[in-house]
Amino acid sequence: MQTLTVPHEMLAAMIAHAEETYPHECCGLFAGDRQARRVDTVHRAANLNQERARDRYELDPQDFLAFDRALRGTGREILGVYHSHPDHPAIASETDRSRAWPDYSYIIVSVQGGRVADVKSWVYDLDSERFFAENFTLEPAPGSAS
Repeated sequence: MQTLTVPHEMLAAMIAHAEETYPHECCGLFAGDRQARRVDTVHRAANLNQERARDRYELDPQDFLAFDRALRGTGREILGVYHSHPDHPAIASETDRSRAWPDYSYIIVSVQGGRVADVKSWVYDLDSERFFAENFTLEPAPGSAS
C-alpha cells in the first residue's frame, strides 16, 4: 500500500477544525493527486448529525458535491474524509466502518479535553470489510528543518 503524504499545513487545518468544534465531531474532505497520494487541499464540511454530534458525524452531501465539482478539470480528486473523535482514540469505529467507501483514506483526529492527542489514517478494505491502518507521512512546513 502506498503512503499518504500530508503537508504540515493541511494537517494543521484538520487539527484546527477538530479543536474548534470540540466537544463535537467535525468532518471534512481532502483532495490531491491520487497517483502521488499527496494531499494539497482540505475542505471543511458541515456535520449534519445534530442529535449525536459528540460521537457521530454525517458529512453534508452538498458539501461533498460542491467540493467534487470544484475539483473537476484540475487533475486533483477527493482522496478521503477526515473527522474527529472527541475524547476517544483515533481508531476507526464500527460506525465509521459501516459508512466507509473503499479507495478513500480516513484521517481520524483524536481530541482529548479540547486538544489534539493523536492522528491516524485508515483505509477500508471491501473484501474483508475491515479498516487497516494506513502509513502517512507528514511533510514538513516550508522553511522548517527536516
